[in-house]
Amino acid sequence: MCGIVGVSGIDRAAEVAFLGLYALQHRGQESAGISAVHDGRVTVHKAHGGVADGFNDAKLQSLPGRVALGHTRYSTAGGRGLINSQPISVRYHQGDLALVHNGNLTNAHTLRDDLVAEGALFQSTVDTEVIVHLIARSRERTVDAQVRDALSRLTGAFSVIITVGETMYAARDPWGFRPLVLGRKKSGWILASETCALDLIGAQFEAALEPGDIIKIENGSVEYLEALQRAERPAPCIFELIYFARPDSHVWGVSVDRARRAFGRQLAREHAVEADCVFSVPDSSNSAALGYAEESGVPFELGLIRNHYVGRTFIHPSQAGRDFRVRIKYNAVREVINGKRVIVVDDSLVRGTTSRGLIRLIREAGAKEVHFRVASPPVISPCYYGIDMPTREELIGANHSVEEIRAHLNVDSLGYLSMQGMHDAVAKHGPFCDACFSGNYPAPLVDIQRGKPAASHC
Repeated sequence: MCGIVGVSGIDRAAEVAFLGLYALQHRGQESAGISAVHDGRVTVHKAHGGVADGFNDAKLQSLPGRVALGHTRYSTAGGRGLINSQPISVRYHQGDLALVHNGNLTNAHTLRDDLVAEGALFQSTVDTEVIVHLIARSRERTVDAQVRDALSRLTGAFSVIITVGETMYAARDPWGFRPLVLGRKKSGWILASETCALDLIGAQFEAALEPGDIIKIENGSVEYLEALQRAERPAPCIFELIYFARPDSHVWGVSVDRARRAFGRQLAREHAVEADCVFSVPDSSNSAALGYAEESGVPFELGLIRNHYVGRTFIHPSQAGRDFRVRIKYNAVREVINGKRVIVVDDSLVRGTTSRGLIRLIREAGAKEVHFRVASPPVISPCYYGIDMPTREELIGANHSVEEIRAHLNVDSLGYLSMQGMHDAVAKHGPFCDACFSGNYPAPLVDIQRGKPAASHC
């Protein structure tokens, strides 16, 4: 998962993109990059770590222009060097081209093999570079048509923003796996993965791009180009609502906070238990725990405190890093927990690494009983559309029964939100992709079906 931003028609656009990336930092902490267009030429700066780590006033001033792209990254598989970071930029025969991408292509290796056979030279190992080559090699006559031609050859998940000179394009895949929204700031335009970025920038929300949409921003005007052929059934990722998106964002037409509260309320209906208090695994589970407390009547407390100077453990690229961060990320509030029967609500249970360490902390703080509740179903399948769940072997829910997981976590009871309950909670805004919970993949897994590895992204 990555966060992307596009800025068009605003002075010092790189600084605006920088602010947008700040709001999207939760979508990736491995590296950040910004490109800016000035006099038709693209300048790019990329750096390891968070947005603030790689950019200061001097770096931003070295990126002049009224058009900019931003990207904050975590790698879904392999390739963690800056060569694989974004934006990707090239000298294109129609003008300098830069591109940022959120998602994962499921036919990237197949396309790459074809392009290499035709003489294409790749500098990175990520799927995003395939898009650049497809645009550059398209035989269509106009840039509009070349962009559409390239995107029409992609399968899988992609929300992309592209600049060719000072013209900006943005598109979502035909299934609509990943979000992309359009906002306005005076006479300029902002594109971003989530509405929270628009809020920080001070832009007004205008529209969410629909599956298959392609838009063009030029000379202050937005034009909708011929859309890609849309999938019969849209498949926005429900995991965005469960975990990835910020609670103050609107995704898929719904408040993320309200969706998570609905998951929590449904979880309380399905897995009630007598207890003295309920608390969340902060921060992504806060809303679900509030919903559980509202429905159950069990008082909500702050039983765990999170160190906000540590990144999100789920998206840390190495297991060793995750283990270390579990130990320093949380602390239990003994006055809340000691001698109490507690309900702990988490948004999801992927590997189980964080949760087992947390339960140990809670036990050490004196909990009399620990009841663990998960505001989503068991994760049983890898995601090939842009979330870091690369193998079934890593997924605790794919390899163990609920009772085995309960014993592994050392909790008195364990309850997952049902698949039906999850969908019912946000039924007005569906249908959704639930492949990680069901194993049903909406977009064809072309590379895997042909015996090729899943593509790496970012």
